[in-house]
Amino acid sequence: MNDSLPTTPAFVLVHGAWHGAWCWQRVLPLLRAAGPPAHAVTLTGLGERAHLLSAEIDLHTHIQDVMGLIDAEELQSVVLVGHSYAGMVVTGVADRLQRERPGTLAHLVYLDAAVPYPGDSWSSHHSAETKQARIDASKPSGGLSFPPPDAAIFGLSGADRDWVNRRQTPQPFRLYQQPLDFDGERVAAAPRTFIDCTSPALATIAPARQRVRKEAGWQVLEMATGHDPMVSEPHALAELLLGIQRTSA
Repeated sequence: MNDSLPTTPAFVLVHGAWHGAWCWQRVLPLLRAAGPPAHAVTLTGLGERAHLLSAEIDLHTHIQDVMGLIDAEELQSVVLVGHSYAGMVVTGVADRLQRERPGTLAHLVYLDAAVPYPGDSWSSHHSAETKQARIDASKPSGGLSFPPPDAAIFGLSGADRDWVNRRQTPQPFRLYQQPLDFDGERVAAAPRTFIDCTSPALATIAPARQRVRKEAGWQVLEMATGHDPMVSEPHALAELLLGIQRTSA
């Protein structure tokens, strides 16, 4: 990497299940207008990359998607933000950055996201009913993917709900039950913030929101909005993220 490049922490935004980089459209301009570089990645098989959906896509594919963006943009310092399912992805990225490029990870942000323990899968803390429902939903595709829910479950209504429903794409299924191995102490050494979206609170995030309030080392912030704050409250979300970035510079 070019040592002359600026080291102001850049945002790397990673979307959750069924979404794509498109979901950050309302937030990216706000972050960039405030000064910091900001980038959003679309994970393989989703969004505008839905045509790449295949049975080979797994957690490591998505981790490499994010690492690839960091490499391509030659980012030396990052505030890494993972929404929902992408809590799994950013945990894996954080583990790699801490191991391979110490000093690169300025802050790790879980935006209403899964917070795994070493060896957990995305499904580990879901109810038996949720697990079975997603397994059943994958069967029509032969286990390739499972379809998105109505965006109303994310607390969206009206034009926002319609916009998200039009853009969501099936989620690769293989990674739903795939365990993620990482060094928990290495990841925990990074500054970490959990942003809890409380109104309405998405049930599948409950184990994560409870965990971060019990363990040391977490900053917990709340937003009185639903699970897709980048859609429902982009200005408030941008302000929270910029505050995190300023403390990480």
